[in-house]
Amino acid sequence: MSDPIDDVLGRNGWRIDRAGPSLPESYRSVSIPKDARFWTKLGAFAGPGYLVAVGYMDPGNWATSIAGGSAFGYTLLSVILLSNIMAILLQALAAKLGIVTGRDLAQACRDHYSRPVGFMLWILCELAIVACDLAEVIGTAIALQLLFGIPLVWGVCITALDVLLILMLQQRGFRRLEAFVVALLIIIALCFAYELFLSQPAIREVLGGFVPSKEIVTDPTMLYIAIGILGATVMPHNLYLHSSVVQTRDFDPSPEGKREAVKFATIDSTVALMLALFVNASILILAASAFHAAGHTDIAEIQDAHELLAPALGAAAASTLFAVALLASGQNSTITATLAGQIVMEGFLSIRLPPWLRRLVTRMLAIVPAVIVAAIYGESGTAKLLVLSQVILSMQLPFAVIPLVQFTSDRTKMGQFVNPLWVKLAAWTIASVIVALNLKLLWDVVLSGEPILH
Repeated sequence: MSDPIDDVLGRNGWRIDRAGPSLPESYRSVSIPKDARFWTKLGAFAGPGYLVAVGYMDPGNWATSIAGGSAFGYTLLSVILLSNIMAILLQALAAKLGIVTGRDLAQACRDHYSRPVGFMLWILCELAIVACDLAEVIGTAIALQLLFGIPLVWGVCITALDVLLILMLQQRGFRRLEAFVVALLIIIALCFAYELFLSQPAIREVLGGFVPSKEIVTDPTMLYIAIGILGATVMPHNLYLHSSVVQTRDFDPSPEGKREAVKFATIDSTVALMLALFVNASILILAASAFHAAGHTDIAEIQDAHELLAPALGAAAASTLFAVALLASGQNSTITATLAGQIVMEGFLSIRLPPWLRRLVTRMLAIVPAVIVAAIYGESGTAKLLVLSQVILSMQLPFAVIPLVQFTSDRTKMGQFVNPLWVKLAAWTIASVIVALNLKLLWDVVLSGEPILH
């Protein structure tokens, strides 16, 4: 039986034809009710945005937000806000690419660029996923240590069981996987709502933090953490993930059906990313109000933040809820990063492996480095490694963002769905800002020899 998407796709500006669907075991597996009301259809399309939002509140975000909030108070809230605005636009473009072309971003790169360029992009993307997974695995291991006293190395090894969890959930249907992820997101949000209630931050100072400051660019240490926040917020693997998981919906492949799918996918991801904005801002506000205001300006370790929270907020439950939210965050993030690893490997290399083996390979690419890091560094230095992993992610961003903007701005590929002029200008501006910030960071670190994290 032919894929209905193939019937309406030609080569259409691509170097080679579409090889096959993304995530074949879940492709078009979620039905969309015909002639249903707005909210019913939105409910059917809702889900992929929350899988994507997971990556915007992973343990890497915790490390950068805690470091930024304790060191600089509320100043870096503006970076979180701007990063989230960038993310909303870029994720909307990723969803549109997947829905309109029937290709995820990895497949699109393979079908457009020459084989050597595609291979280079695959290597860079795998590095980004390893850096991302390093943060998530270490974050989960730290949470297990804080809650149950499990050593870091063993905690890292336990996270390998995520592969079995993903297989079990997906065998029950992609909606079960989405429901599990959303449930953990709700736990994270509730934990931080309670923490914020206890911390009672100064509202005027919080609002002032959302206004950008020139210090962010002129202070090398602040810029380093700001770029870490950018890397932790706008994550390259999320663009690959989103362009794939929107294709789990069995939408009408006609132009009208695609337009409707793009609309609902954009609403879904925008609402989900607003939840991520709340969580990320909450972490930084918590660090600023509980630590920076009390003179603790050098809180870099997540473990230190955990220990200081209870006395700072005057509630024993504060530290426990912090660790519970961290565990939920790490668990969620490892699930979605493993999915992204599968999408990237299949998309760039056209490798078809059994689902369990595919996920095991992508998981081990992150587990092995994480075990080595945990064994060598132990508890000390994990936060610096978490922040560094987010800076590495930010360095990889241009290699995902530029192809995404290029493809969605190409009329031969997108037809009537090509980006309008204002979207092109906004998207290329975002890409330019990301590249410029990374070049500025390289100048500070490599050429001028400025000290970064002490």
